[in-house]
Amino acid sequence: MNIAELYTHKKLVVSFELFPPKKWKGMASLFEHFKELAACHPSFVTCTYGAGGSTRDNTLEVLGWIRSDYPEIPLAAHLTCLGASPEQLLAYVREAVGRGVSGIVALRGDAPRDQAYTPAPDGLRYAGELVSLLRKEFPDLTLLVAGYPEKHPEAVSFDADIEFLKRKVDAGADIVISQLFYDNTDFFRFRDQCARAGISVPIVPGILPVTNLAQVKRITTICGAKLTDKLVQRLERHGDDDEGQFSVGVYYAARQVEELIEEGVPGVHFYVLNRSRAAGLICRALTLDQN
Repeated sequence: MNIAELYTHKKLVVSFELFPPKKWKGMASLFEHFKELAACHPSFVTCTYGAGGSTRDNTLEVLGWIRSDYPEIPLAAHLTCLGASPEQLLAYVREAVGRGVSGIVALRGDAPRDQAYTPAPDGLRYAGELVSLLRKEFPDLTLLVAGYPEKHPEAVSFDADIEFLKRKVDAGADIVISQLFYDNTDFFRFRDQCARAGISVPIVPGILPVTNLAQVKRITTICGAKLTDKLVQRLERHGDDDEGQFSVGVYYAARQVEELIEEGVPGVHFYVLNRSRAAGLICRALTLDQN
């Protein structure tokens, strides 16, 4: 099924984002964890890759494996402009489509730390340009783009960031998936501002359940998201107790998702970090099983 069509039905769309490991041991672990994720009957699955496309081929390997073992699950591959010419980008998408991919998460990509973003000599500067290129060449693909409830770290203002998002949608994007966040009021403000800007495609919240405080602090520092004081205080009470931190994170994310659903979000996109336990528990607790 076309991924965009999933959002035209009344059923909540639940999706998972994977990351391709660099080594076979990591691949074996991912495949084992995916069994539990597949048991949640996700509406679709996406797969990203390392900075600068460092694991881009592994992305297609992961998606090809899912297509082989779970042909009923629609797939979307991430694609960034960084370091690639338009011809290389199109070649990658052709290969992805040949492996059963029906959606592309179109992104600009982040430059290496402490460096400015520099496109390839004949490359693209913005995600909107990538969306425009793909919409022209692959009219049947579902195109997903990123949105930032707390503003992209490089944006000069929240309003300017919304305007960039509007350009991506006007270029042909079908769905907006948000960056992770931990205060739902930030997402609701973002969603309302998108509506005021004339963005009418589905706005889907991206959720990363916290399973380790140190890890999520690193992630939020990179992407410009903030942790709530309440969540940090609860996690800090458990110190080095990994299981305690895990329980707090799952409980917090479940409450977050429950409120989002009550407020009418069209779907929930889980950043699972290749682990199944947290997302699986939340899906079962909130009966998000798509079967």
